[in-house]
Amino acid sequence: MKRFPHFPIARNRREFLTQSANGFGALALSALLQQEAAANPTSNIQHLTSNDPLAPKPPHFAAKAKAVIYLFMVGGPSQMETFDPKPVLDKMHGQQLPKSFGEVKGQFVKQGTPLLHSHWKFKKHGQSGVEVSELFPHIASCIDDIAVLRSCYTDSAVHAPAMYQMLTSRVLAGHPSLGSWVTYGLGTESQNLPAYCVLTQPEGLPEGGAPMWGNGYLPTLYQGTQLRNGGTPILHLDPPKHSNARQQRHLLDYLRKMNEMNQGAEDSEMAARVASYELAFRMQQHAPEAVDVSKESAATKKLYGLDSPHTREFGTRCLLARRLVERGVRNVLLFSGGGPVSTQWDAHDLIKENHDKMALWTDQPIAGLLKDLKSRGMLDSTLVVWGTEFGRTPVSENGKGRDHNHEGFSMWMAGGGVKGGQAIGQTDELGFKCVSDRYHPRDINATILHLMGLDQWKLTFKHNGRDERLTDFGGNVIQPLLA
Repeated sequence: MKRFPHFPIARNRREFLTQSANGFGALALSALLQQEAAANPTSNIQHLTSNDPLAPKPPHFAAKAKAVIYLFMVGGPSQMETFDPKPVLDKMHGQQLPKSFGEVKGQFVKQGTPLLHSHWKFKKHGQSGVEVSELFPHIASCIDDIAVLRSCYTDSAVHAPAMYQMLTSRVLAGHPSLGSWVTYGLGTESQNLPAYCVLTQPEGLPEGGAPMWGNGYLPTLYQGTQLRNGGTPILHLDPPKHSNARQQRHLLDYLRKMNEMNQGAEDSEMAARVASYELAFRMQQHAPEAVDVSKESAATKKLYGLDSPHTREFGTRCLLARRLVERGVRNVLLFSGGGPVSTQWDAHDLIKENHDKMALWTDQPIAGLLKDLKSRGMLDSTLVVWGTEFGRTPVSENGKGRDHNHEGFSMWMAGGGVKGGQAIGQTDELGFKCVSDRYHPRDINATILHLMGLDQWKLTFKHNGRDERLTDFGGNVIQPLLA
């Protein structure tokens, strides 16, 4: 006769404690967790006692920024045409790259290709006098709020791996993105909208695709939510025709009750699914208003360039980013570029025409975003990042463009704890390689986490027996950038 155990086999430690000693072991564990959380209010242990994986969690230390808007320029804008003036390069136009600078190992450029001057002049702006290309007259007017990083580098000159590295610190796909880690560490302040929103170019996705905002091995609830382009950024928000809000609420309450009857305390996937059902229900009531920019004032729409066909599309997404952050969304990833090369910053040919067009689309909306956030008192608590996957070579490609260059390029940050009005780091006289204060994506991501109140060493997730973190084996916080 086959005998069955009196108690079902426990799947984890908490089930074992619950099933043993009439459940008193689980009561003891609960008390210990509460005591530890009370003794250490900045510990992430508090999220273990909550059924909602997206519940707000305290930072590890006082945060400068509550939200981050990451403006990702797809394709690699040229540093010597944007934020890193190189007068020596202009003087050496048409000459060969001196051997002392090393060899250009680009994807398409041929050896012996001459140097190419910048097509735009640089001028000093603001009280700080930081030089900015005339390609960005509107962003230049905000330079006193901006800290330019002129010595960034990645480990790959190929688009997708470099994109992954910028947003996950690794060149291989499958690791959690920056926004996913921040959401995992801090939860969300918005109970009615996704914690992590992604706004892509209408023409298509960047080469890196969805892994750029993926959750990797974190629970699926922490992945970015891609908002569609056009008049309906979020689909399926209309309530079902056969039911009303009261009936939906009753159904969700019943579903939650049934799930909790069989849900283990460590069953994060089940908790994530229940939370996603709840979020979808609340979004039906609140998301349509959040993504409706029609009620903004005429002055605000003009500030973002919504009155011009050149800036309307990107300006609308920048305005939407502000509205999302204003309503508690913690992470917004906004792309300039995607789809065909003609709608990216990837200027292998005709760099002047390419950068003229891409800057025309983005310059005014980005400046409008900074000015709007500042006028509303939101810039101090919102970190704005302008970045890309790599820069361009000082030598030309086919005489009119530039090849990929991962050994030196520019980024900038503004708001949320950033000391503006400065340029940090240097590339050589031709803009080829970093020569001081080299900043890897791990350093950039460590700095963003720091400004959000997160310690890169404490923000971990156990995966395959290893404590994984955004910055892998660690990055250095960029101290000169901090206010």
